[in-house]
Amino acid sequence: MKKVQASCLGAFIALASGAASAALDRTGDFALLDSDGEFHQLSRYQHRKAVVVMSYSQSCQGMDATLAQYQDLHNRYAEQGIEFLLLDSQDLDRQALRELNVALPILQDNGQLISEALGITSVGDVRVLNPDRLSLFYTGAVGEQLDATLSALLSTTVRNTVTTENTSGCQVEYPVKEMHAAQVPDYATEVAPIIIENCASCHRQFGVGPFAIDKYVSLLGWSPMIREVLLNKRMPPAQVDPSIGHTASARYIATEDIQTLVHWFNAGAPRGDGPVDPLEEYVHEESKDWILGEPDIVVTAPPKEIPATGILDYVYSDVELAFTEDKWVTAVQYRPDATSALHHLMGFVTAPGEDFWGEERDVSTSTRTFLDGYSPGKPAATQFPEGTAVFIPKGHKLSLQFHFVGIGAELVDATKIGLYFAEGSEVDGLKERLVQAVSASDLVLPPNQPEIPAHAEYVFEEAVVITGVRAKMNARGKKMKFSVELPDGTLQDILSVPAYNYGWQPHYVLDEPVAVPAGSKVHVTGAFDNTISNPFNPDPDAEIRSGLTSKDEMFTGYFTYHKAD
Repeated sequence: MKKVQASCLGAFIALASGAASAALDRTGDFALLDSDGEFHQLSRYQHRKAVVVMSYSQSCQGMDATLAQYQDLHNRYAEQGIEFLLLDSQDLDRQALRELNVALPILQDNGQLISEALGITSVGDVRVLNPDRLSLFYTGAVGEQLDATLSALLSTTVRNTVTTENTSGCQVEYPVKEMHAAQVPDYATEVAPIIIENCASCHRQFGVGPFAIDKYVSLLGWSPMIREVLLNKRMPPAQVDPSIGHTASARYIATEDIQTLVHWFNAGAPRGDGPVDPLEEYVHEESKDWILGEPDIVVTAPPKEIPATGILDYVYSDVELAFTEDKWVTAVQYRPDATSALHHLMGFVTAPGEDFWGEERDVSTSTRTFLDGYSPGKPAATQFPEGTAVFIPKGHKLSLQFHFVGIGAELVDATKIGLYFAEGSEVDGLKERLVQAVSASDLVLPPNQPEIPAHAEYVFEEAVVITGVRAKMNARGKKMKFSVELPDGTLQDILSVPAYNYGWQPHYVLDEPVAVPAGSKVHVTGAFDNTISNPFNPDPDAEIRSGLTSKDEMFTGYFTYHKAD
């Protein structure tokens, strides 16, 4: 015991007395979902002193003893501001990880890209990370020096990255990395097509993306940032858990494509010998036409002046509809003028005297008529599912919410909205398309709290079919999940947004609509992050309450539905 104490004391002194010129090794930001679908991002642990990550494989000999040591460190240090996580470096799927029944969160490293980035070579490798400076306190094995490093972090500054040897015989293999090292992905035939498919519609000249990727040299210049936002899941935006439901609105990018891009970046982003640059040849088809043909009616929102710089608060406007009779809308298309500055647009049908928020101003649950939303990207029109339509009574109007972002030039937007109607016998038997707003009221968000839970629910008294959902929170929103509790008590998750992004709030159209029997209860569960770790939080020291302005907070889940047959 005396030898152990002396060893720890010696390590502690070495940690605390680094040379003035010493510097911690750098690391990069990253994000992963764990086996329960929870989102973990290194830079979002700034409210913690350190994040400890250990590569884990239950099949590795001696892993049980190593995990017991690691768990003991968690038990001693977690309440003192140090986070402990496990990292699956074997690329297992969600179900396999859940069946391991391990108490600590296991990060699901799809494609092994984070294990690669952290330099994991053996099962049991540990990294102690600084979430504030994105640097490395410790690399090595579970043992005395890891314990000493964690102890030092609580009382002094660790100036040097401490390195020990992990003697585990279980090596981590990287087959895709090795394949791409043997033959680097080709720019023209492999890399550029991924960029065109997933990035170019926004990241183009006068696009809503903050920079253009319109040629090889542009991609090369922005490659460090692109690599970073892929690994920390900032892009593609609207991060939806791919293991719960599915929606094309989520802008998924295949793991294989991310591996191709990252390994190409890591190899120095070679141009290759292809004579043609696909990014230079790509032309964004910004449709000025009506995709479904000429609408039955076109209305125009009042013009809005957009300043050159800054992020604007939401802009609201009403559009009067000169209908002399009730109308059933079967399809809609938004055609903004300032597509480069419009980040999203939402439209509701409202009665005379109502504004955009309608009944949501006064009640926690309300049934409303949602027309459709708009988000940047490829031009699109929405044709509602066959047999359904949005009902607009005579005398009602459209109430719109715009979110603009300055792009360096003053613009004016006067969005056109094309409506397509059902006529005559087409109206017979149509089911009305509605949205159920389900909110948590009387929110109180204490300052400097990383996980403030919220929940709302609603019972559908009749059978319905849910076709889409949308999450609405403001700057301190953290996550939101949509579920259905059937009358027999069975709980079915519909969609989960584990990394809520205040800047992206699309309407998620479900690939597979969900039939909900009468008497079913829908749940909206989630949480807020009112700390410095939340990159959108303007003031983590403020207590925030419910409200409808962007300075307040809200927790509303929208379920788009129609009656069942």
